[in-house]
Amino acid sequence: MNVAQIATTRHTCKAFDPARKIPTAVMNDLRTVLRFAPASVNSQPWHFVVAASDEGKAKIVATLAGGFAYNAPKAQNCSHLVVLCARTDLDEAHLAAILAQEDADGRFATPEAKAGQNTSRSFYVGLHRDKQDLDVWIDRQVYIALGTLLQAAGALGVDACPMEGFDVAAVDAALGLREKGLRAVVMVALGYRSEGDFNAKLPKSRLPDAAVFTDI
Repeated sequence: MNVAQIATTRHTCKAFDPARKIPTAVMNDLRTVLRFAPASVNSQPWHFVVAASDEGKAKIVATLAGGFAYNAPKAQNCSHLVVLCARTDLDEAHLAAILAQEDADGRFATPEAKAGQNTSRSFYVGLHRDKQDLDVWIDRQVYIALGTLLQAAGALGVDACPMEGFDVAAVDAALGLREKGLRAVVMVALGYRSEGDFNAKLPKSRLPDAAVFTDI
């Protein structure tokens, strides 16, 4: 299956089969995809909480009440529920850890190359901190990881449902995220569709090519 086929056949799963679990090897591939997702200046401003056990999912499901109750069955019945989190700050310790890992992985041919990468990354982090839009910039990187995950899940035959419909403060509290310097941004339920997934039976619909592209 090529990338266009994946894009035109994957869908947002509306109901999961609780009896079907994602094989470990497949889930490991999806974890790799998330870990290696692109990010501006390789800032990696994220953390991913993966709930596979009933107990783990229940912590999150308990927060899906009131106006968000419609997402509770998806979160409960999916195989794996991933909470894509953003770091609340890109502090010196985080930037130093990235630089050290890049160095260990052989990214720098010379000390000057290492210094240049550090300067570039620190500049952009400082720029967005000065503009007071660091959280927005970080969120953009998290959504790059989300898109990468959805496309990869489609390629591996795994159904997915991205969800913004949750109480961020409640999820942060349930998972103790703020104490770890994290905040929830978006969740993705992963697994395999059930017969109740009405969206799987519907044709995909998008605006035509001419409406979304301008060729110059």
